[in-house]
Amino acid sequence: MTTAYDILDRLIAFPSVSRDGNIDLIRYVAGLLKENGIDCRLYPSETGDRANLFATVGPDGPGGIVLSGHTDVVPVDGQDWSRDPFRMTEADGRLYGRGTTDMKGFVACALEAIAAAKSRTLSRPLHIALSYDEEIGCIGVRPMLAELAKAGVKPDWVLVGEPTSMQVAAGHKGKTGMRANCCGIAAHSALAPTGLNAIHLAADFLKDIRALQSELADTGNRDDDYDIPYTTVHAGIIHGGTVVNIVPDHCALDFEIRNIAADDPGTLLNRLFEKATIISSRAKARFPRAGIEFEALNAYPGLDTTSEGDTLSSALALSQTNRAIKVAYGTEGGLFTSTLGVPAVVCGPGSMEQGHKPDEFVTREQIEACRAMLGRVTDHLAN
Repeated sequence: MTTAYDILDRLIAFPSVSRDGNIDLIRYVAGLLKENGIDCRLYPSETGDRANLFATVGPDGPGGIVLSGHTDVVPVDGQDWSRDPFRMTEADGRLYGRGTTDMKGFVACALEAIAAAKSRTLSRPLHIALSYDEEIGCIGVRPMLAELAKAGVKPDWVLVGEPTSMQVAAGHKGKTGMRANCCGIAAHSALAPTGLNAIHLAADFLKDIRALQSELADTGNRDDDYDIPYTTVHAGIIHGGTVVNIVPDHCALDFEIRNIAADDPGTLLNRLFEKATIISSRAKARFPRAGIEFEALNAYPGLDTTSEGDTLSSALALSQTNRAIKVAYGTEGGLFTSTLGVPAVVCGPGSMEQGHKPDEFVTREQIEACRAMLGRVTDHLAN
């Protein structure tokens, strides 16, 4: 049988950067599953250059466990790699290549596990779900989840294999990405007061973003399981103006909210909208066409499985760890919960400290720990 290492070697060779699609990788996976007698269903995008994949072994019907992973990776542009990022190489027990940690290492282990499970008699099904475009905001998995919900797919729980150093993560923050489009009035900079500087509007709104962040940091709700135990509001991109001698009439400010479970991002957004309305009203007093309008960029829900006692106990037992953690980054886990109504946990090989960096790697030790855990998952479903 093809081992996880053989599969990982093939997966790394597919440069499945989000912007370029993953269809060649998915076709390889579909062929691998077919060789092992496993049917799968593809959920292609409208462009046809990327697709999700879902497959099941074991009995028909509800229940069982989903092994969930994304197949896209972040770009290597501008990174100083000491080796070919799209060829897996090994040195000192480390497997190098783009995606080894985030998260083709888990995907390889999951494919090995489901192929092995095909020859077992399972009492509950084992599923595998592979997605595209996770790295740009958990975009690709959504249409597949919608179709699975329509089909009545209802597993007991979902194991998302993002890198956690094989610890079980029971939570992560939600994310809401927004753009504030600030509209001013152009003028020659020599007559700047006759116009309205859109960058200045954005700067005024940025003050309100920073004030809200300070409030949350000082007196906001707390979840001490996170390294940053409060909700964060962060401005990431600001773009406006063309040349210095023109008062700019447009400026876009992109910001995000990463919220703990105790905070509602909609409530926080409404507070910022109210501040923007005040800024806009002042501007409109002189220039009726001026103001700030908002555009939603992306959002995904947080994950909080700490109250799911049976699921969490099972995940801890299968991973052979004693306590659950929470992770700073987002995953598709919250989307499985919100769409299918099932709990999810995160556990996978490698550390996100290696993810997205040049010379990304996962250790053989971590891959072996993942293979062992997924073997226990199969045993659990065979009981």
